[in-house]
Amino acid sequence: MNKVILMGRLTKDPEVRYTQTNNTLVATFSLAVNRRFTKAGEERQADFINIVAWNKTGEFCSKYFKKGQQVGIIGRIQTRNWEDENKVKHYITEVVAEEAYFADSKREGEFNANMENTFGSTISENSEFATSAEDDLPF
Repeated sequence: MNKVILMGRLTKDPEVRYTQTNNTLVATFSLAVNRRFTKAGEERQADFINIVAWNKTGEFCSKYFKKGQQVGIIGRIQTRNWEDENKVKHYITEVVAEEAYFADSKREGEFNANMENTFGSTISENSEFATSAEDDLPF
């Protein structure tokens, strides 16, 4: 079985082109996908994964996905190779997107924007308003 599920942020806006043979739309972009674990004292690392989306999925991605946006992609891994004009062989591994989703929460963005307008900054877990399991609840 060849199935990939990714969630990450676009490193740039999707690029669109059309095939020469039958004028099929293809969108390409790269996702920065955070690794799950970090070593103590190190910054979180990310993998940069190339995504290819064809036809309607590619059209959707090119129309609605923008740099920095968090998205979900379901697809399959594809490897291919080719030889350039200098007879140098090139290899590439990419994910062919079969499904594409928004992963940013619009409501969360609206909430943070409203809180920023009201209080001047967003509430974080380090703020004085944050609660912990040890705090007594008022109800």
